[in-house]
Amino acid sequence: MNTKKLLALALSLALSVGLLAGCGGGAGTGTTSSPDPAPAESTAPVSTESQAPEAEPATVNVGYMNNYGSLWALVSAMELGYFEDENLTVNAQSFGDGPTIIAAMESGSTDFGYIGDGAHRLCVQGNATIVGLSHISNGDAVIAGPDITSLDQLAGKTVGYAPGTSSETILTNALNSVGLTMDDITPMAMDASAVVAAMLSDNLDACAIWSPESLTILDQMEGAHKLAQNTDFSDISVSLASWIAMPSYLEENHDVAVRFMRAILRAMDYAALEENYDEVAGWVADFLAVDKDTVLQQARGDADWLTGQEVLAGIEDGTVEGYYELQQSMMVTAGTITEEEQCPVSDYVNYDIITEAGNY
Repeated sequence: MNTKKLLALALSLALSVGLLAGCGGGAGTGTTSSPDPAPAESTAPVSTESQAPEAEPATVNVGYMNNYGSLWALVSAMELGYFEDENLTVNAQSFGDGPTIIAAMESGSTDFGYIGDGAHRLCVQGNATIVGLSHISNGDAVIAGPDITSLDQLAGKTVGYAPGTSSETILTNALNSVGLTMDDITPMAMDASAVVAAMLSDNLDACAIWSPESLTILDQMEGAHKLAQNTDFSDISVSLASWIAMPSYLEENHDVAVRFMRAILRAMDYAALEENYDEVAGWVADFLAVDKDTVLQQARGDADWLTGQEVLAGIEDGTVEGYYELQQSMMVTAGTITEEEQCPVSDYVNYDIITEAGNY
């Protein structure tokens, strides 16, 4: 992994924090068609042999959010033909945030989903199972207008955020870093699009939001600037993004889950390479029908993009478990989970599916 300082802290906390057994058994299991095939001039490797030639065909409903972090591996797997190799048809469904994706999975309308850091508390609490680590994010930010120049000036101010998401996580981290809590501000809970609209209409003093919404505010609001971002707290925190499913779905569809994650891991091996950022950003931009330069800006700054092989190596040497343990510790500090809810990572991360999917 690239974040050596974070890794050292994660492993240190893994040894020092006593995890309590008590995670819930969990649960884990709308619609956009796949993007057009990759252009002829693409330098991407072309798959010539199915990874699962005897696998039964299956259609999977996959929840995503409209940003590069959610789509970098998913769209790459589509473009590179890796889902076809697994005899899988992907029905991609757009959602506003992780908790909404989990709600759709609980209703049975979505099979796999992408979540940012904040929604991981629902996995700890037993609502969903993690089937793969996607990346380490730096796409969240606390943003204010020109009149607020430091985090301590947020006291008494109206701050917009999306509860239960990575927006809430970075806001609580930022407040705690200067001795403040949510009680010291006027928090306004709203979805991501409402945060943007409220900031641009001067109805909020500040906000906590993720990319690309953060980029929109910084670009369109005069004097807007970042007060904090994920890397500001890398010595005490880690912002993870993961792929999830319902435990009940995994019990009945283990083979499909392995095939889905194998396609994702293979795509990560390609999309995580800096020389492929431009091409992958083009695929994602076409999928979302947005400007490529904005997407490329996300690709270059929003995360530490991990290869599938890095994730597999991290599972083997304990790095990945250390990340999730550190994440839990920060949830307790922020008050998003209780100490009684803290539990072994293996209670809600399915290592078997990830490692089996790594046979490619």
